[in-house]
Amino acid sequence: MKEKEKKRLFVVGNGPISRDMSGEVDAADFVVRFNEPKQSIGMSGTKTDWLFIANAGKPMQRRLEDPNYFTSPIVAAARRVFLVYHPDIIKTYHPKPHILSRLKGRRGNWTNSAILMYGRAGKEVTVMPPGFYEEGCKALGLSAAQMKYIFPSTGYFGIRYVLDEFQADAWSINLCGFSWEGWKRHAWGDERRWAERLAEEGRINVWL
Repeated sequence: MKEKEKKRLFVVGNGPISRDMSGEVDAADFVVRFNEPKQSIGMSGTKTDWLFIANAGKPMQRRLEDPNYFTSPIVAAARRVFLVYHPDIIKTYHPKPHILSRLKGRRGNWTNSAILMYGRAGKEVTVMPPGFYEEGCKALGLSAAQMKYIFPSTGYFGIRYVLDEFQADAWSINLCGFSWEGWKRHAWGDERRWAERLAEEGRINVWL
């Protein structure tokens, strides 16, 4: 009996892509992205089913204050939004804004504001439970002390969730736009090695 062809899922990061992959991504059965479009914009299509969001700190504040955020075809297309930081995680592990930042309106936890913003835009919103974050940190080998100053990327948590939710025998999981570099407080080296192990095991395909 002929083996049933797998469905294709693309997980699109915000890093550079070496060629225009819009055709492959938009033709996929399912597409997952993160935060707001960056270096991959114009190179990875616009199809978006799930959007994973870092709902803490200055990046979330910028999204809330940006009137053009929802004009992005990628953000507009997303039907479900995942907020990766539960309020308990932000309270326990994330640094608190100093007094000058608070006077400028900054705060660590933007969860409630994000739920309202995405909800009003017609998105289904899911706040990930605390255990999801802590188990992800443990899988990278981060100690409790390290979790106070090293924070895995939104992309890492999105990939983990996809691997849990989409069965390997039915779905081909493809990554593009991941350079594993950027903000100094992400665990880039650990995340890269984790992804490389998954690729070697055949659980994901990485497009450069």
